[in-house]
Amino acid sequence: MSTSPSAAREPLQFAYWVPNVSGGLVISDIEQRTSWDYDYNKRLAQTAEQSGFDYALTQVRYTASYGAAYQHEATSLSLALLLATERLKVMSAVHPYMWHPGVLAKFIATADHLSNGRAAINVVSGWFKDEATSMGVRWLEHGERYRMAEEFIAYMRAMWTDDHASFRGDFFQLTDFDLKPKPLDLPGRPTPEIFMGGNSTAAQGVAGRQADWYFANGNTPDGISEQIAGVAASATAAGRTVKVGVNGFMVARDTEAEAHDTLEEIIAKANPEAVKGFGDAVKQAGQSTGDRKGMWQDSDFRDLVQYNDGFRTGLVGTPEQVAERMIEFKRRGVDLFLLGFLHFQEEVEHFGREVLPIVRELEAAEREDAA
Repeated sequence: MSTSPSAAREPLQFAYWVPNVSGGLVISDIEQRTSWDYDYNKRLAQTAEQSGFDYALTQVRYTASYGAAYQHEATSLSLALLLATERLKVMSAVHPYMWHPGVLAKFIATADHLSNGRAAINVVSGWFKDEATSMGVRWLEHGERYRMAEEFIAYMRAMWTDDHASFRGDFFQLTDFDLKPKPLDLPGRPTPEIFMGGNSTAAQGVAGRQADWYFANGNTPDGISEQIAGVAASATAAGRTVKVGVNGFMVARDTEAEAHDTLEEIIAKANPEAVKGFGDAVKQAGQSTGDRKGMWQDSDFRDLVQYNDGFRTGLVGTPEQVAERMIEFKRRGVDLFLLGFLHFQEEVEHFGREVLPIVRELEAAEREDAA
């Protein structure tokens, strides 16, 4: 659950996937009225901010793959979106094996000042082996990638908080370093927020010990409850609390039938070759874990059409049905939804106009019942 007992009283928060990678968020030949270019993403960020979104997540991809022919680099585009907005927090997805943590810590500290404290990162241990090895980057096995990620986060936190920062790890070392300026120290947020994604036991352990937020792939309420329990156990052992976000692909339409017809059309028009290629690449992430509980391990063809199992979350139906489904997840301990859409600009607006008000009404009713 969110590992904080007061979390159920807090309003749900919402993030959206920044479409900075071409091809949209589904591996399908269905029309997707979206674009990866900067002008589109600038307008989308401003629309999302006006529509009630709290966060945006910029994707990390370095090379063409599985229908994504073009991609803008995550940290630079995130900074551009921060400068184009006033309240929206923008998190950059980063791979520890692609960055030196000191360089990233400096970049994020600067971005934090330029945005008045709205910069964040999502640490991703990675799945795209061919991308890394093609660039000459050493590819570590699953458990080692998470050990690296844990050191990566600890190193950055030391630089952000200590005037004489030192760190000794197997992957990174730091000696008596004074980073200035440090990120802004804001009420309730002493350093830029760190999100950590992954479904495996190792991911849950690192998130509980190091991250501010744990991100899960799409899942059912029961499946999410199991993952949250794992993160909560790790966080409790470390004397910490961690918030929880879950991925979901939202298809909200005027009628339930229309929403489900849209979902089935997405799947019917899926690109089988690209879906299979993506599935073959990502399933090694789950198969390489000791307990075989990694991301995508049990994902079938339908699940893989949406990159992060977003269909599994079940945000398909009328605005009322989608809002009720979100509240069901909140009862299990979810604090935030990371949302993807077929037609980003218009559906982000639709979410703010038709879905979010119902979510807030349902939350208010639950608070009254609890009182």
